[in-house]
Amino acid sequence: MTTDYDRTGAQGAPAAWGPPPTAPPQAPGPGAPRRSLPGRVWRGRPEDPRWARPALLGLLVLTLVTYLYGLSASGYANSFYSAAVQAGSTSWKAFFFGSLDGGNAITVDKPSAFMWPMELSVRTFGLNSWAILTPQVLMGVGTVAVVYAAVRRRFSPVAGLVAGAVLALTPVAALMFRFNNPDALLALLLSLACYFVVRAVEDGRTRWLVGAGVAIGFAFLAKTLQAFLVLPPLAVVYAVCGPVRLRRRLAQLGLATVALVVAGGWWVAVVELWPASSRPYVGGSQNNSFLELTFGYNGLGRISGDETGSVGGGGGGNRAGRWGSTGWDRMFGSEIGSQISWLIPAALILLAAGLWATRRARRASVTRASFLVWGGSLLITMVVFSYMAGIFHQYYTVALAPYVAAVTGMGAGLLWEKRARTWASVTLAGAVVAAAAWGYVLLNRTSGYLPWLKWLVLVGGLVAALGLVFAGRLTRRLALGAAVLGLLAALAGPTAYTLSTVNSAHTGSIPTAGPVGASMMGFGGGPGGGPGGGTGDGARGGFGGGLPGQGQGQGFPGGGMPGQNGGAQGQNQPGRPGQQGQQGRPNGNGFPGGGFPGAGTTGEGRRAGGGGAGGLLDGANVSSEARKLLETDAGDYTWVAASIGSQNAASYQLATGSPVMAIGGFNGTDPSPTLAEFKKYVAEGKIHYFIAGGGMGGGMGGSGSGSKISSWVQSNFRKVTAGSATFYDLTRKANG
Repeated sequence: MTTDYDRTGAQGAPAAWGPPPTAPPQAPGPGAPRRSLPGRVWRGRPEDPRWARPALLGLLVLTLVTYLYGLSASGYANSFYSAAVQAGSTSWKAFFFGSLDGGNAITVDKPSAFMWPMELSVRTFGLNSWAILTPQVLMGVGTVAVVYAAVRRRFSPVAGLVAGAVLALTPVAALMFRFNNPDALLALLLSLACYFVVRAVEDGRTRWLVGAGVAIGFAFLAKTLQAFLVLPPLAVVYAVCGPVRLRRRLAQLGLATVALVVAGGWWVAVVELWPASSRPYVGGSQNNSFLELTFGYNGLGRISGDETGSVGGGGGGNRAGRWGSTGWDRMFGSEIGSQISWLIPAALILLAAGLWATRRARRASVTRASFLVWGGSLLITMVVFSYMAGIFHQYYTVALAPYVAAVTGMGAGLLWEKRARTWASVTLAGAVVAAAAWGYVLLNRTSGYLPWLKWLVLVGGLVAALGLVFAGRLTRRLALGAAVLGLLAALAGPTAYTLSTVNSAHTGSIPTAGPVGASMMGFGGGPGGGPGGGTGDGARGGFGGGLPGQGQGQGFPGGGMPGQNGGAQGQNQPGRPGQQGQQGRPNGNGFPGGGFPGAGTTGEGRRAGGGGAGGLLDGANVSSEARKLLETDAGDYTWVAASIGSQNAASYQLATGSPVMAIGGFNGTDPSPTLAEFKKYVAEGKIHYFIAGGGMGGGMGGSGSGSKISSWVQSNFRKVTAGSATFYDLTRKANG
């Protein structure tokens, strides 16, 4: 194996290089005493200072406590996935396929692996928000630990701690590691893949590349093709920088590819080969095919905008911008910037500096490979996100958070070690200025939110940068003081937004981080872009414009489809099945009693009323009368009810604990069941009630079978009212 100064700390570094980074941990000699497991956990690497491992453990504990704070306020969070978790906790078939209901009518529009930890938790602890969301929190803590470990391999403990803190305090990370969408598992697994590739460059062992392939394969089972975005930089970096001969490198990459295909393909093969008549319909597809879902609605359609069955239907390039403006600056705009971009300008500067500093290193330089792995993953994901014309939500950007954190920690650590060189100190100062200036811009976009903070960030950053310019000439204490001030200035803005995020409830399909108004997604090409629209509220997950006839609320600003009432401020949080939800928390206004200072509202507004129809992006409030009606003789039916659209069905399923069929899947546009199939279910006595209303169900690029079923039901069966909700009893004819 090739020896080089970058990997082992051996001689051979050019004069311009300066002190080499810390070498990877070495195994203790044969005569060295072996510490106990608790001692190794507390002490860490033998060469680390004594404070390093306690500091890491403190960071992880603080992250855990912060992410667990007020976790139950979000109730079932995204009821679409929570209903599937409830189904998977009662049926192993639903567990495997990812069915939305225990009757296994239709699946969610993703592979099922991301729900498995939540479903096992619910099987163990019962159905409640803590059981659903705590596994997501643990994934967040795990991702922080992975990023720390990856950075610490080549840099100082402080660099690792900085990287971990940046990740933990990224607003969108605090949002999604407390939410039940697939992105938490995706971020953890892709971080592991990057870590494994760096380890492979370090020692050339095949097992690390196989581990990376397995991680990416399982990430595919969390969120399909998004997992493959990191493949080009990871494969190219190892092919070029691997420390073994080229022939062996290519063979190792081939084995990693096999591992990826096996890890991600076994589940796909089972679903595709399983007889369609005995498994649930693949939600999100138009032909009951997971491969179609992968390469269409959830794949290439996200890039081109041609997503048959989605909101607005398949319109190809004509749909560009309908989910927000696209372009090179998309990550920095008012729709997305406050979620993720706080440290992106600084990270890009530090990435360029890291690659410049390692320009003379040998081919197998692990330090340079680390920048290429994490920086390449950052750049390629940013580019794809910036230009994808299809469905795009702000919370997708959590995938960038580990990359931004790692690059920031590595770059800051490297430049700090080289601060005696003018170019390094000036570049480090420039990164701090970029972070402070951009933090000021982002904070200024919500001018009513902690208006004094933006000035502290800007002034503190400029003062710190001035000190860092002369860091090589100052005493270590003064230079360290400037560095700490710069770090505080860079993290003050995202920290405030993170605290607002954890102090707010988040429900529905499109949550956003930060205080009210921090992020607004345009629908139809920008803010106010929808017909008849007004202004959406980013903290409620809304779009920038509404649809005709809508008021203020969640998701689409009316909280549902045209003609539905708008939502009230805050929301009733869903309780356990059979219980009334609890009222959302009011605005926080500083300690004590009001939560974190400057905290926003409870987040997404829910529809007023007790048990009306749910919208496309959020569920319905289920009244006690409606719940009692559905629970009567529930055991006699495969599905106690059926409803168009998954969010509406999910709300009733979570309230009753019994399967509710979601006609048409998430958007109500999937051709499942057809009218003929639905008539057969009714004739066989498998469905008790049809819930009137619901979201979508018409054409919208899909088959429109939902509207046909609705018309048939209303013409043939007796109407029943429970609370403010309307049902049709499928066991009683209208004239019977």
